[in-house]
Amino acid sequence: MSNDTPLAYKAVNIPVSQRIRERITASKTRFHANDNIARFIEAGEMEELQAEVEEKLRAVLESLVIDTESDHNTQDTGRRVAKMFIQEVFKGRYVPMPPVTEFPNASHLNELMIIGPITVRSACSHHLCPIIGKVWIGVMPNEHSNLIGLSKYARIAEWVMSRPQIQEEAVVQLADTLQEKMQPDGLAVVMEADHFCMHWRGVKDMETAMINSVMHGSFLKDANLRREFLSLIKR
Repeated sequence: MSNDTPLAYKAVNIPVSQRIRERITASKTRFHANDNIARFIEAGEMEELQAEVEEKLRAVLESLVIDTESDHNTQDTGRRVAKMFIQEVFKGRYVPMPPVTEFPNASHLNELMIIGPITVRSACSHHLCPIIGKVWIGVMPNEHSNLIGLSKYARIAEWVMSRPQIQEEAVVQLADTLQEKMQPDGLAVVMEADHFCMHWRGVKDMETAMINSVMHGSFLKDANLRREFLSLIKR
């Protein structure tokens, strides 16, 4: 290749994942499995990324000694799994936060609000096995809080959970996101989920679930408020 080859031609030969990674590292931004990287992805690159993931998944199947040429069940598995990862189960990494309608607290509401149970789906970042469970959210607004539409709690929860996660970090991410968006006096998040990395592999225990919570503001300081919230959620 001559030295006068156009730069645009050279860029085409760089895998899209590498181009995105270089932008992230140049900005000194973290890109762990549960981080959102949407702002580093340019128009048209999601399709490229899905095609790259598909190619590499086909290679994984080959390394597993699966004959994808003659096995009609796996001939299109690479494409299906790539689409599932990019557009569904991990899409919270690649798309911006969904638009959230906000309303001023015109009535100066200051009583406990509880939203849930919201069904959430994620994947264990250790084994990429499903995590499926429910989330309850408690909000103690103040006169300056932004109120958001009921469905938006579910949309934000899905956006946060649709990434490779561990549950302990997922609930913190969700609580921090809602706290920043609404600025309430208090915020509480409880999550209960089944982990298929325990059900499907390892100890293969089908009965064990994980429950954890995050409390901010008045929920952390006021034991009576915390007890009221925990007594009202129906698990």
